[in-house]
Amino acid sequence: MDVIGLSGESAVAILDNNKPAFYVVSPLAWERVCNNRIEEEKPLDHSELANTVMTQGAMHSNRFDVLAEQLLDQEALRVKRGELSSASVGILRNRLDAHVLPFFKYIPPSQVNPLMMDAFVKRLTDFKLSSTTVSQYLVVVRKLLKLAIRHGFLSEIPELPAVKAANRPRSALSLKEYSAVVRVAYRLARVGATAPEVKASSGHRDRFWVAPRNLTLPMDMAWAIRFMVNSFVRPGDLRKLKHKHVQVVRGESIYLRLNLPETKRHDTPMVTLRPAVQVYESLLAHAKKQGLGSPEDYVFLPGEKDRGYALAVLGFWFKWVMREAGVASTDAVGRLRTLYCLRHTSIMFRLLYGQGIDMLTLARNARTSVQMIERFYASALDGEMNVGMLQSRRTSKH
Repeated sequence: MDVIGLSGESAVAILDNNKPAFYVVSPLAWERVCNNRIEEEKPLDHSELANTVMTQGAMHSNRFDVLAEQLLDQEALRVKRGELSSASVGILRNRLDAHVLPFFKYIPPSQVNPLMMDAFVKRLTDFKLSSTTVSQYLVVVRKLLKLAIRHGFLSEIPELPAVKAANRPRSALSLKEYSAVVRVAYRLARVGATAPEVKASSGHRDRFWVAPRNLTLPMDMAWAIRFMVNSFVRPGDLRKLKHKHVQVVRGESIYLRLNLPETKRHDTPMVTLRPAVQVYESLLAHAKKQGLGSPEDYVFLPGEKDRGYALAVLGFWFKWVMREAGVASTDAVGRLRTLYCLRHTSIMFRLLYGQGIDMLTLARNARTSVQMIERFYASALDGEMNVGMLQSRRTSKH
């Protein structure tokens, strides 16, 4: 009671095994809280009660919003050290704002238990998030709870729900489908075909809209399809690719060396297949006729300064070309075919048709890992696709 008498309006935390079991406020403080509610004629705000009871003095950091800011500061330092991309911090902030902080708003980290974590996972499931995304949210909460342990609010991380992340690889085109979309893309560009009318809407547009200048298909689409399948690049790389990033190498082998900006913490040069050289030289010659093609000009759709829009246009064209080529927008198991499927097609073709391809070399050149190729890119590979290699026999040595 002596301690409570000295606490004023602050709360006294009663600890059990170094965890707050409950909190005590002085009669004077409680009377003031109650009187304020009566005078203002409004219900008790739990957030204000939490501020009064849970976070005074040494307990200031016993709040998820405080720990969240500390976590963001830590991740920002990792970005400065080059350990993390700045985009990762943005994703972290989005996840904190979307579900973590709204759910744990009135729960002190010291009071988190397995039942609360089950309820959190239920919230994410109710929002129809995939198991992979749920697992990523649990990683965020785990980081926050580790900070709570460092502050002494927890002795250990409570048991977290087991969520099995399902692999959801993107689709890839078969050789026949790839040939069809390339052939149709060239044909539509030669005849100056106009895209089917996009559904119009009045008022403010929140979704992507195709400008009239992009309703006629240029050669860029056919070039982009062939370039991606022969270079292993991601769609995001097309958006950033400038002529200064491309070097034509002619020696024992002919290829392009792509010194692309860093993507997903990979910054090593990428080497293309020979057909990509012909595609790039056609692109460059076409650009120079238009007064473009300088080192700082973009390779694909150089006239579009909004690179997010440029990539969206390529995606729109790709759907149009697939439809004209009779290639389904989804594969046999319902996976959507977007521009990204061309990267998967590129890696699959090397696994299927490359002679003695080394998985590590392929992974390094594609700026990914062997594990990612096995889990995602090569997930559709089966024995029948390479039955000739399986049935091959070694030649005897004399």
